[in-house]
Amino acid sequence: MRLLVSVIAETGGGTLEMKMGAQWLKEKRSVDARALTKSACYLPRKTWDSACLKEKKTLLMAEDEPPGASLKPLVFRVDETTPEVVQSVLLERGWSKFDQQERNVEDWNLYWRTSSFRMAEHANVKPWQCLNHHPGTTRLTRKDLLAKCLRHMERLYGTPLYQFLPPTFVMPSDYSKFVAEYFKERQALDAKLSYWICKPAELSRGRGIIIFSDIKNLIFANTCIIQKYICNPLLVGRYKCDLRVYVCVTGFKPLTIYIYQEGLVRFATEKFDLGNLQNSYAHLTNSSINRSGASYEKIKEVVGSGCKWTLSRFFSYLRSWDVDDLLLWQKINRVVILTVLAIAPSVPFAANCFELFGFDILVDDNLKPWLMEVNYSPGLSLDCSVDVSVKRRLIHDTIELIHLHSLRDERKESCRAANGSPDVPLAREDRGQGSNLPYESVSELRSRRAFSKDGTPGKKAVTECPENQHTCQPREALSRQKEVRPPTREPPKAKPKARARHPALKTLMPRVSLIQSHGREKGLTLCVQPDSSWVPGPQAGNFVLIFPFNEATFGASRNGLNVRRIIQELQKLTHKQCSQVAEEKIKRK
Repeated sequence: MRLLVSVIAETGGGTLEMKMGAQWLKEKRSVDARALTKSACYLPRKTWDSACLKEKKTLLMAEDEPPGASLKPLVFRVDETTPEVVQSVLLERGWSKFDQQERNVEDWNLYWRTSSFRMAEHANVKPWQCLNHHPGTTRLTRKDLLAKCLRHMERLYGTPLYQFLPPTFVMPSDYSKFVAEYFKERQALDAKLSYWICKPAELSRGRGIIIFSDIKNLIFANTCIIQKYICNPLLVGRYKCDLRVYVCVTGFKPLTIYIYQEGLVRFATEKFDLGNLQNSYAHLTNSSINRSGASYEKIKEVVGSGCKWTLSRFFSYLRSWDVDDLLLWQKINRVVILTVLAIAPSVPFAANCFELFGFDILVDDNLKPWLMEVNYSPGLSLDCSVDVSVKRRLIHDTIELIHLHSLRDERKESCRAANGSPDVPLAREDRGQGSNLPYESVSELRSRRAFSKDGTPGKKAVTECPENQHTCQPREALSRQKEVRPPTREPPKAKPKARARHPALKTLMPRVSLIQSHGREKGLTLCVQPDSSWVPGPQAGNFVLIFPFNEATFGASRNGLNVRRIIQELQKLTHKQCSQVAEEKIKRK
């Protein structure tokens, strides 16, 4: 049986994709897995890299295409809650929509919906299928459960580490504690007012929120949280804003976290004013509320019309004021990691699924990021041009990330079969399985390392994120192309100096994640390894790996999650980054 390989070039993501005839793949991988499993339990780094290289060479050795061979498209499944943009992007990429009347009930590859899946659905998922939700994540996305989880982590690992959540009380159980804190603070402030915000635990889009300074105005019926209101938010043209940061967890066992380098900045549509706490358009940044405001269409100072910016435009604005946007981004990375760590040990194992979260971050005028909440199935409606530019590419890159990890999962199944486990069905004829591989030649892969020992190599990784730039030819739709032309990239641009207070909309957004650079910046390495020794790729589209971020955290997340060790490594990295910032300030003087 011959291997059917179709190689495509993608200008935006920098990937090679290989699609293999299913029967050949099953036979070939079974043989490869037996040989690989013998020596890959936990190989030394050099031996491990050689094993990865050898396997990549084997995969690239393909014969001529068999005459008349055809590959059926991948199939996605939806329900009435699936966002339109998800369906549109998948169709654009060449996927087919699942039709139960025309297909077998198991003939689909991706099931994407807004609501969660039952544990029985997770248990019955097939090796060629993937679900867009992971079980057990509501402890992050319900406001009351999130507060309890972070409070527990604060008790275990110290208050300074988890001071990114404002003081929070869960009602009605914490009512007496809140009253005591309210009067204690009021007495300490003397004549000054203290401000609090009350949010229903299960509602979204700003519904049911009240802001108050007098406890007489506190009214609640169901479970809710009361938080200290951030009275000193970072204002843009006197307007309050918060950041919607997208995070994809591709697995909890082992824990693997990617952060999206583009996102949304949501603005209130009236100027911030503590003298009028009832004005939702001045204090809430939810676009579902501000779209109905009288000032939504008006040209507002600095902000302009509407109520959204891209994250890249926001960081460009900060740079125009000589703000260290890279340091702020690293702080946000740490907030994300520490938040996910709060639930990771207790999340049940589930194969072939992922979770896309929406982290809402408020930055105060001291440039400290505060976690407001974590959103389950973050909104993907396209209400303005900013939504279109960010969310469409977000879905494209999420699909790229799924491809990056699906080859790993198939390899695990092959290894289980090679070790005498019951036969597991591999990719079907219509699977169209692919993987992200770098544009470098196979020989260049030998010199690449997945992680440095401390997670911070000498050369900084600077990622270019121009707005509205995504390949117009997704790789599934181009699977018949045979010519590979690596894209030419300009060298990363240096951080611009402060010149204008109102930067142009289309700017490059250089940022570094916690993991910094992984060798060359051209592409990403996919080292397919069985079980716990598999190393995640550092980047897929605009998704960048932020955990694990070095060899120590990689080891601490395999064979059980050693949270204490991870916390220690995170503190080391934080201290090192702070020292670097201090040194840079001294050099500037």
